[in-house]
Amino acid sequence: MPPSSFESPSGRYLSFGEREEIAIRRAYGSGVREIAQHLGRSPSTVSRELRRNAETRGGKLEYRASVAQWHRDRRAARPKAAKLAVNDPLRDYVQDRLAGEICTPEGTPVPGPQTRWNGRRRGRRQDRRWANSWSPEQIARRLPVDFPDDGSMRISHEVIYQALYVQGRGALKRELVACLRTGRALRVPRARSRQRRDGFITPEVMISARPAQVADRAVPGHWEGDLIIGLNRSAIGTLVERTTRFTMLLHLPRMEGYGIQPPVKNGPALSGYGAEAVRGAITSTIATLPAELRRSLTWDRGKEMAQHAQLRIDTGLEVYFCDPQSPWQRGTNENTNGLLRQYFPKGTDLSRHGSDELGAVAAALNTRPRKTLAWRTPAEALDELLQSAEHGSVATTP
Repeated sequence: MPPSSFESPSGRYLSFGEREEIAIRRAYGSGVREIAQHLGRSPSTVSRELRRNAETRGGKLEYRASVAQWHRDRRAARPKAAKLAVNDPLRDYVQDRLAGEICTPEGTPVPGPQTRWNGRRRGRRQDRRWANSWSPEQIARRLPVDFPDDGSMRISHEVIYQALYVQGRGALKRELVACLRTGRALRVPRARSRQRRDGFITPEVMISARPAQVADRAVPGHWEGDLIIGLNRSAIGTLVERTTRFTMLLHLPRMEGYGIQPPVKNGPALSGYGAEAVRGAITSTIATLPAELRRSLTWDRGKEMAQHAQLRIDTGLEVYFCDPQSPWQRGTNENTNGLLRQYFPKGTDLSRHGSDELGAVAAALNTRPRKTLAWRTPAEALDELLQSAEHGSVATTP
């Protein structure tokens, strides 16, 4: 048996040490799930390892770590002929589903916009190549349906991705990555794709933990917030009180050095709506209200609220976050953002509006009568609450 490599691979694959652990525990009679739990691996991974890499001499399967490692090294040996490079029908099928022309129902090809591949991901708001654009997984899953009796017409989605992104795995032109949904010129590493952009959100601050009294709008002081985004990474923060619909706008000017200094990793967002800037804007704005009107804030899941814990300390606001893809959980704020788009349309630079202009727009909304308030204005409704607060009769939490 040729020598094996015992270097530790990436965490994606079993190491030689893990294979030794499997062999020892298998010899003591441990089951697949028990071994998997000890290694922190999926039971299917251990089961597949025992099935594929066991020793077969003597007419029975016997698992040895050194033999299993040898099998692994033999299968991983390179160079191998890429499957798409030696199987022309399979390659043609993959290319047609990935980059084939789209056609009318009558079969007439429709070329779509003229685009040019420049080796990078498409720019913002630019035309993209029109193609069938099946995903590699859709192609791989459809092959057994179209060719149920032809075993040579089989391929995994990972092999298709490697043929597109890994130099030397060949057969597919690199520019076909433009036909993928993301259009990425470079593949995102697996570890980075698993990073949560909302890792600062814990179960304790989810909307399910918010007091039930917030939903019926009987108690004032509960707010909803979000950002409206404009051109060139500009933004305006919006806060809406649930009971009165009173609106406050957050001025988020660009920080000094924007467009001049290169961005610093893990540094402040110079565009103006980073976590530090948003926390400071909310603190300075909401602090002008009495404590009775500063009870809670429900926000979207944007990373601009990564400093919500410090915001709670600074203002006394209990901060809660919506469930993923559930903007309706802050419907009052979403409706208000729609009204604000009349003044701040999409695709415009919002950084040109100063705090005085934002105050004027907020005043326009707050002096507009609302049907839900029996045709009172949000300013009148809030004024009633403030007067009640002075006399000590504002509703309080039980």
